[in-house]
Amino acid sequence: MATSVIGYPRIGEKRELKFWTEAYFKGDLTQTELLKNAHELKIKHWKKQAEAGLDFIASNDFSFYDTFLDTAVLLDIVPQRYRDLQLDELDTTFALAKGYQGKQGDVKALSLRKWFNTNYHYLVPEITDEVHFSLKGNKIFDEFQEAQAEGILTKPVIIGPFTFLKLAAYQTKVAEDFAEEIATVYGQVISRLSKLGAKWVQIDEPALVKDLTEEDIQLFDKIYQSILKQKGGVKILLQTYFGDVRDIYGKLQELDFDGIGLDFVEGKASFDLVKKQGFAADKILFAGLVNGKNIWRNNYEKTLQQLDSLKKNTTNLVLSTSCSLLHVPYTVAAEQKLSPEITAHFAFAEEKLTELQELSALYEKRAEPEILTVNQTLHQNFKRATDLTVQERLAKLSGQDYVRQPERNERFIAQQKALQLPLLPTTTIGSFPQTPEVRANRKKYRTGEVSKAEYEAQLKIFFQEVVKLQEDLGLDVLVHGEFERNDMVEYFGENLKGYIFTKFAWVQSYGTRCVKPPIIFSDISREHPITVETSAYAQTLTKKPMKAMLTGPITILNWSFPREDIDTKTQATQIALAIRDEVLDLETAGLKIIQIDEAALREKLPLRQSDWYSEYLDWAIPAFRLTHSGVQETTQIHTHMCYSEFDDIIKAIDALDADVISFEASRSSLEILKALQVNHFETAVGPGVYDIHSPRVPSTSEIERAILAILEIIPQERVWINPDCGLKTRRNEETIASLKNLVQASQNVKATLK
Repeated sequence: MATSVIGYPRIGEKRELKFWTEAYFKGDLTQTELLKNAHELKIKHWKKQAEAGLDFIASNDFSFYDTFLDTAVLLDIVPQRYRDLQLDELDTTFALAKGYQGKQGDVKALSLRKWFNTNYHYLVPEITDEVHFSLKGNKIFDEFQEAQAEGILTKPVIIGPFTFLKLAAYQTKVAEDFAEEIATVYGQVISRLSKLGAKWVQIDEPALVKDLTEEDIQLFDKIYQSILKQKGGVKILLQTYFGDVRDIYGKLQELDFDGIGLDFVEGKASFDLVKKQGFAADKILFAGLVNGKNIWRNNYEKTLQQLDSLKKNTTNLVLSTSCSLLHVPYTVAAEQKLSPEITAHFAFAEEKLTELQELSALYEKRAEPEILTVNQTLHQNFKRATDLTVQERLAKLSGQDYVRQPERNERFIAQQKALQLPLLPTTTIGSFPQTPEVRANRKKYRTGEVSKAEYEAQLKIFFQEVVKLQEDLGLDVLVHGEFERNDMVEYFGENLKGYIFTKFAWVQSYGTRCVKPPIIFSDISREHPITVETSAYAQTLTKKPMKAMLTGPITILNWSFPREDIDTKTQATQIALAIRDEVLDLETAGLKIIQIDEAALREKLPLRQSDWYSEYLDWAIPAFRLTHSGVQETTQIHTHMCYSEFDDIIKAIDALDADVISFEASRSSLEILKALQVNHFETAVGPGVYDIHSPRVPSTSEIERAILAILEIIPQERVWINPDCGLKTRRNEETIASLKNLVQASQNVKATLK
């Protein structure tokens, strides 16, 4: 039984790609050096997979920033404002991803969105009316040949044309208008790969796992009828993931694909589709049975039974991961500080390669039976600690625990009177730049170079400096800067009982941004206050309101590797109770504004709309409400959400019953405002007026225009002025300049209001 992975991590085991790319941005590394380092990293990854015995190794799954963006560049979908910069291909790609501000011009970055139900982000291509698809880039061909030169025959991977068109942004035309053009270009890509010696090409179409209309199916059919006529001697693998393809399964069987990749981990209907409708005898089923998104060891006994079941309907079978391994860390072997009793239960990317080979060998009875016995024993003996106190608290919860009194409009009046905030209050989302000095202080404490007292004394200096900075800038609601926090989820996980923490288990979120998700290992509870002392101290430094900063239960859950033995609702409610305790302690300590971030609320929303409430929102919304339902009416609850599509869940977001919500909005040109208006959104809002993920500094007039656009739709008494997101990843100089312009723009607009 052959084995395959859909894609492999690309940031480097020690985040090498991140540091090289950032050095290039700073001018400390030449483009030649960057490309050389990347070439060596790709070869290392290909050889790792080849040495593991993998039969289908992907190429073109590497990217300096984002493979979706790479596809846009390959297809020459580059808006004119970026062409006008007259940069080379790599720097144009970076300008599309990060924006550009320099001698050649000043442009914003493309819109950033979450990749389906993951914490990975993709750049949204802009398809203007005058654009024409053409084969422009060479990356997919170059990488195939790079591997070929090392004696490794790969299956080149490319984002599929249907998914590309469905996720792109348009001017006035629609996807159907570009069907013929894009099919022609994909045919050219396949033809060129064939001439280079490719045997298989993997075309990723994850958009097929969403709800499809008849028009969607017709569009898909039209595109692929054309592409498949041009495939020549190359075999085409149509790869799907993150769900099942119930709406188009029959059509996929009819079309001339040589292989079809299905997800049997998240695809609820995948087994039934194969069982009830069969699988075409002229195709190979690439069965995604090894979880590509979670980090727990595969249960070999269960997977072998699943293979037996599939074999009844097709004899042509390849064992695969359920999705790209991009979403898991590199290797458990790096986690030397965790006990073997714990790490024995983990499988990161490298370990999943071994799982694929062992499962293949076990199924074909080529492996020693002891391999299965060891795996069975591991799962049978896995005992987690049970916290009876937590379970009792959950059992005692009633409907009233999820309802805050009085209603929001009454609270709004009470908060206006208590807080005495000006019109269009200015604030930030929470974090300030994590400077080298901030990071050095945390590292010295972690390595024992300074004592806890010395570490905390230095933190207080940072807090004092950032509070004074905000007062000098003229911000209305201040934050303490979060200099004690490494990550908005990991920091809370480190202070909650029930979590396991890694040292090197980094996962790419977007571009050079990497996260290290904590692992939920047992029942979650808060043993001591987490942020209270820090927030209370920060409040003593100013007479202005200090906003306490917390991460919400859904985001903590969604940005962790969850347990698989209990449901996500239970895990979310456990975390919500812990955050509730923190909220109440903050209120008692005198914090009148508390922000509970739910940046990842949209992330795990089921991809099929029919499942939104029954499988997610019916417990995710109550979990958030549980965190703040016990506070006084004068305590103002904020939340924040970033880089996703919110239009279709606006009512659910309003149901969170927060008092103020800030959205990412600048990259999407404030498109969310119309949805707020149509749905009669009640929560006060702070649509982000500038993009913090770009190094460019917005001008005062640019921010003024954004504020005026907001005021055309949202009543002025319910508008807040803030950046898109936290400022952690920015430098001090661009942060100060941007916030100075933000405050000035707010003052300029207020001077025109009645």
